[in-house]
Parts: sequence; C-alpha cells; structure tokens
Amino acid sequence: MVAATSSSKDSSSLSSSLLTFPLIEEDNDEQQQQQQHDDATKPTNTNSDAPLQITRATKLYAFCAALNSCNLGYDIGVNTGAGILVQNSLGLSDVQLEAFFGSLNLFAMVGALSSHIINDKFGRRWSFRVSAMIFIFGTILQSVANNYIVLMIGRAFVGLGVGFGLAVDPLYIAEISPPQFRGRLVNWSEFAINLGIVLGFLSGLVFAGVDENVAWRWMFSMGAILPCFVIFFATYVMPESPRWLVANGREGEACEVLKKVYPDGYDVDIIVNEIEDSIERERIAEHAVGWGVILFPSPAFKRILLVGIGISIAQQAVGIDAILYFLVFILKQSGIESRITQMWILLGLGLVKLGVIFIAGRLLDRTGRRPLVFVSLLGCAVSFFIVAMSFIGAVPSEVGAIVGLALYLAFFSIGMGPATWTIASEVFTTSIRAKAMSLATFANRATATIFASSFLSVATAMTWSGFFIMMTVVCLIICVWMYIYLPETKGLSLEEMAHYFAEITGDRSILDVEGTLNRRDVDQLNEREQEILL
Repeated sequence: MVAATSSSKDSSSLSSSLLTFPLIEEDNDEQQQQQQHDDATKPTNTNSDAPLQITRATKLYAFCAALNSCNLGYDIGVNTGAGILVQNSLGLSDVQLEAFFGSLNLFAMVGALSSHIINDKFGRRWSFRVSAMIFIFGTILQSVANNYIVLMIGRAFVGLGVGFGLAVDPLYIAEISPPQFRGRLVNWSEFAINLGIVLGFLSGLVFAGVDENVAWRWMFSMGAILPCFVIFFATYVMPESPRWLVANGREGEACEVLKKVYPDGYDVDIIVNEIEDSIERERIAEHAVGWGVILFPSPAFKRILLVGIGISIAQQAVGIDAILYFLVFILKQSGIESRITQMWILLGLGLVKLGVIFIAGRLLDRTGRRPLVFVSLLGCAVSFFIVAMSFIGAVPSEVGAIVGLALYLAFFSIGMGPATWTIASEVFTTSIRAKAMSLATFANRATATIFASSFLSVATAMTWSGFFIMMTVVCLIICVWMYIYLPETKGLSLEEMAHYFAEITGDRSILDVEGTLNRRDVDQLNEREQEILL
C-alpha cells in the first residue's frame, strides 16, 4: 500500500518499480545485526528437503473451524430476506430496522475484543464452544421476540457470538496448519462466510410460501443448526491448537497433535521448537514498542497506517455489508414485489458471489493485489451506475437492477473482498503489526456499522438513483486514492516494506525501530540458547 512514485506510470510499471526499489544503505553494524537476526530466526527444520503433503486431518480440522464462520454469513444472508418481514411483523420504523442491522458489528467488536480471555486461558476449543452457545442463545431470542427490545437483546448475543467466532476461526486454522498451506486454508474461513450467506438466502426461499409473521421466526431459528455442529466438532473432532498447548507448557500434547497434522515420520519436535521461538519473538515484538508509535507516528509509520487502515475502511465504504442487508429493499423498489421471486434472485446473487470468491483466491497470488483492487473498484463503480440508471424514469428497470447488483457482488468479491486483509497483513511491519491490525479491524467494523445503520434513511432522502450515483462517486474517489497510495505488496517481505516506506518518506526512524526489535530478538534468542546449553 505504498504511494505511486509517479502519477504518469500505469499500474504495471508501478508494481515493477516497487519490486526493484533501491534499499537504504545501512552501516556495517546494522547489517551484522540483521544477519544475526536472520540466522537466529531461520527455521532449522531438516524435514523441508522432502515435499510436504497436506494431511486429511489438517483439512478436517480447518473445515470444522471454518464452519464457525458460516454463522456470520448466515446472519447476513437470513437478515437480507427476513429484515423486511420483521419490520412488517413487529411494526418497526426504518431507523429501528437500520439499528437492528447495524448493531451486529458493534456487538461483534465487543465479542472479538473480549475473546482473548477465553482464547488464552481455556484454549481455542472452548472459544468455539462459547461462540456457538452464545450464537444459539441469541438466535433463539430473536426467533421468539414479540417486541423490539427482546429482538435487540437477541441481536446483542448473536453479535457477541459472531465476534468470538471471527477472532478464533482464522487463528485456529493458522495454528493448526503447516506454514506451506496456511494461506490457502485460512481463506476457507472467508469462503465459509460467503457459503453462510448463500445458506441464509436459501432459508428465505424455503419459507417463501409461509405467512410472513411466522416465516422470519423459522428463518432465524434455522441459524441454530450450524452452531450445534460446531459444538460437536469442537468437543469430539478438533484437537487443541498446538501453539496454545506449547504456550501453556504442554509440549507432549502438542507433539501428538502435530503428528496428525504432519505426514508420518515427520520430526515434530523441530516444529515444537519453532513454535516456542515464534512465541518468544512475538512477545519481544509486543513489548518492543508501545502505543506511542501508533498514536504519534513518524512520517513512515503514518504512511503505513494510512494505507493499512485506509484500505480496511475502504472495503466497507463501498457499501458491501449494507448492500447485502438491504438487497430485498432494492429489489422491491425496482418493481419486484413477489417474495418467491425475490428469494430466487437472492439465491442467484449469492451463488455469483460465492463462485467469484473461489476464483479470486486463485488470482490473488498470480496477478498481484493492486490490479485486482483497481478492477474491483472500477467494476463496483460501473455496477452502481447501472443500478442508478435502472431507477431513473417513471418505471424502474427490474433487469437493470438485477444485472447491476450481480456485477457489484462479483466485482467486489474479485478484489476488495479477499485482498483487503491480505494487504493489511503484508504492509504492517513487525513492530506495530498486532496493534495496527486491531485498529484496522475496529475501523472496518465501525464503518460497516455506520453504513448499515444509515443506508435506508440516506437512500430514501436522496432517492435510490441519487444514492447509487453517490456510491459510484465514492468508488471512483477510493480508486484514485488507491492509485496514489497503494503499492503492490505481493512478494515483498516485511523488511522490504519497511525500507520502502523509509525511502518514500525520508524517515529513517522506522528502520531504527525495526532494528531495535531485531537486536532484542537476537539477544533474547541467544540467552535462550545459553540456558539450553547450561
């Protein structure tokens, strides 16, 4: 997410220039410290000579963890179809419905921030169980609600359960997976969210012929099925995370789990040692710098935060969560009144989004992040313009609205969907990584809350055509901003990113901070080696 060095260059030349930018020269002491750090942190796994194959157990555990992410997707999908039914059944105003939709992200943030209490103390498996149980309780409350207060209490519990799940799902998959397959398997969580959306859309179709005062209750109650499977898998199928076991002094149990994750004959003792070193390095990084670097950043750190947090905000600023929640309202305004027809269209749109997500996962590493982001944003802008045009005239165009929405979901899923968190994780340097990712996540969810909580009111005030023209402009503004600031992060190490930001801002302090971290890293690891020898 680095700024373009020249506005006249196209994205291809910029990507090439970023891969070949000159590094700032360092003195000999710094080079020696960096070499010591590289030597100290280099994996010593002698098993790497043989090609590593992913085991069935690893796939099974990743699948079980990703299933938990379906809960968030299902909530989005089911509310898309049930929202208007809830409004009619309980007599809610537009503002109350917006608050119902938007509040999920607020409660999810609370759940995510508090999840570490159970995550660190009781383990990942208990986090899955707690997440599922909270989600089930909230789902039941929503299903039986006879007034707005009970509905919102249920929403609060659903949000807390979703937040717990979002925090533990990718964490568990990353910790249970060999590094070679980690990226691919962690993406299963993103795929599961979109699968959950499709299942939520499908529930609307299943109950399309049921009285609307009853249908939305059945649709919500179906959301309790998946969490029951999660509880079962977390209890009887999924092992505890090897990393959590090592962190809590249970290396023997960690070895037993790793023997299932790695092929037969693999020396898992070496993996345990690497996990111990990784935990120590993260502890060093956590205490190397405080919040001062984030709150009062130097020019280089400010540019990094601008890029990393900026793209996380941009992902929601193009309206994805809000659009998904209010799809039925958009279809209805375009002239499609039949519930069954609306549900069939929703299912088709969900399948389009799911299919493109699958393709995007493969393209991300082949074409790079930057080109896909531009294609995504420009495509979203064109899609919004098509939807806006469908509302101009005495009679809205149903076909125009459907085509525009389908294109929007496809273009979002090809770039802004999968690329956002990949870019953020690649641009934040080691010294600020944990804190910066927390801020980026908070900013992303806060933006989603604002958009979902105001979508219907703004669209009504501006007219639907005016609203989607505004969204077209928003996408184009973000695209220009990305062209100026977004680098191609594919293939660049964290050290190279630090050097790049130092180069374009003239701020060498970022190298000093990273160098200090590396020196502490080397000293701590050397002390540990001495303790082992003694």
